[in-house]
Amino acid sequence: MSTRATWTEPTAEPVAEGVFRIPLPLPNDALRAVNVYLIRTPDGPVCVDAGWALDESRRALDAALHGLGHEVGDITRFLVTHAHRDHYTQAVTIRREFGARVSLGIGDRDAIEYFNSGKSVVDSQYRRLVEAGATDLAEGWRTESAGHSVETELWDGPDEWLDGDVEIAIEGRTLAALATPGHTRGHYVFADAASGLLFSGDHVLPTITPSIGFEPVPSPLPLSEFLSSLAKVRALPDMRLLPAHGPATTSTHQRIDELLAHHEERLGLCEDLVAGGCRTAAEVAAEIPWTRRGFALSSLDVFNAMLAVLETDAHLKLLAAQQRLERCTDSSVPSYHVPNPHLADPEER
Repeated sequence: MSTRATWTEPTAEPVAEGVFRIPLPLPNDALRAVNVYLIRTPDGPVCVDAGWALDESRRALDAALHGLGHEVGDITRFLVTHAHRDHYTQAVTIRREFGARVSLGIGDRDAIEYFNSGKSVVDSQYRRLVEAGATDLAEGWRTESAGHSVETELWDGPDEWLDGDVEIAIEGRTLAALATPGHTRGHYVFADAASGLLFSGDHVLPTITPSIGFEPVPSPLPLSEFLSSLAKVRALPDMRLLPAHGPATTSTHQRIDELLAHHEERLGLCEDLVAGGCRTAAEVAAEIPWTRRGFALSSLDVFNAMLAVLETDAHLKLLAAQQRLERCTDSSVPSYHVPNPHLADPEER
């Protein structure tokens, strides 16, 4: 069984009867690998997620499938958890070669259309960083991303848009496809209740907290959606967690409880920092420890600093929606303040 140290090693690891975990490489990415799960059926393999459309990833998938007695052309269907490149784009290239059917959550349609227009996520994140008060970081993000073009041919739409909670019947198995927006607007998990398996994508990860709002057309309150989606999955019977990044683990409930506690603690910390004088998402993010090692924002690379500021922005927007903070939009950079209790009382106005 794989561990935190060994889960990225090339393999086709059996995780349940007829189900195999295949980690595919993510070169130059701190996540290191993405798990594709192959489900055997009499009609051919069905895969949950597909990997990034890179030669290295395709070779690893070919080798893993060959070890199981299959070829890439045997894959009949991809159930893609969400429209990030490491989950979606290889499904598009394999479909183009062999005709496999691709399913994706309808909430990610705006993202697919955005990429097909030739726009880059760099532009979207640049604007959001500026609005968060992180102008220098925004410039660094634009500089580091210069020359990266959008390969629109990798972002063709799926064959099927998943809309709402639906059941997917594959030979000998029924998967509950559950809408779980938050990490992206169209994120889905796939629950096999009979086998006690949850294919969780990036919604529930065993060793890291999923990023919030890293998409070109984000929800106004992505953290609110994410927390609601966690509660939705927590209400299911406990299952074995089959995540997109990291080893398979025994309890979905345990990890969800940890994620909920983390975000409640982070919301309280953001609220306290605003009470202490921080006003923008960038200022708050600069005072928060990041990762399990407690790194300062200034010590993070540009990509992870960008994620940190945007996640902080998501926490502050949720605090404002909960009326725990006030959001002032009088300037180009929104600022946050502790509510004045006198203004909340009509008799004091």
